[in-house]
Amino acid sequence: MKIVTWNINGVRARIGNLTHWLTESAPDIACLQEIKTVDEQFPRAEIEALGYNVETYGQKGFNGVAILSKLRFDEVNRGLPGDDADEQARFIEGVFSTDKGALRVASIYLPNGNPIDDEKKFSYKLSWMTRLERWAEERLALEEPLVLAGDYNVIPEPADAKYPENWLSDALFQPATRQAFRRLKNLGFTEAVRAVTDAPDVFTFWDYQAGAWQKNNGIRIDHLLLSPEAANWFSSASIEKQVRAWEKPSDHVPVAIDLALRPA
Repeated sequence: MKIVTWNINGVRARIGNLTHWLTESAPDIACLQEIKTVDEQFPRAEIEALGYNVETYGQKGFNGVAILSKLRFDEVNRGLPGDDADEQARFIEGVFSTDKGALRVASIYLPNGNPIDDEKKFSYKLSWMTRLERWAEERLALEEPLVLAGDYNVIPEPADAKYPENWLSDALFQPATRQAFRRLKNLGFTEAVRAVTDAPDVFTFWDYQAGAWQKNNGIRIDHLLLSPEAANWFSSASIEKQVRAWEKPSDHVPVAIDLALRPA
């Protein structure tokens, strides 16, 4: 089973790229972030025509997450628990039946947190990460395969940036941000890409400015975390960086894993 995360950076603007990618890459489950549209305007028909079930948690002009799945959804949960006043659409969870039992997959779009001198934005990022940690701890207690897939807006280590010194004052690379990410992983998750390679220059995001793509001036901020039960079935991880060279690309690229699971 192929599960992919991709910050699409505007699904309506890139529907052609998305449908081409779905046909070419053929994920079983695709987690999208930054769809930037309300649910009613999501281009559902074009995606359903390719054989996918679609669930969204949208927001006008900003944020928004979705899960596209060849498997039928058994359950869908929208919004990260822990703050009833949080109106930002950043979290959706789907539950699916496999030959090994239930599979839970969450598509998450973690807050950016910049600028760090804006206490409200950075504190929102850290509090959101604390809520995610609490939620994940509860889900891990179910002892089911769980995949947390998304744009974490976290550069975990210096090796995850071409020029880490350029990110020292950025919320993505702050010590508190990286510590929160480590706390989440230390609950028992396997970080898929780093489980298969420790190579440098492995990136998932290249800015549109200053020829970052052409210079490979990238960062790695899109991650898939696997519960122990999911890690038991984990076979490979890859970054589909060729998508960044397409016309009118997102600044992120898909990150994929394969699990030795099959639909029920």
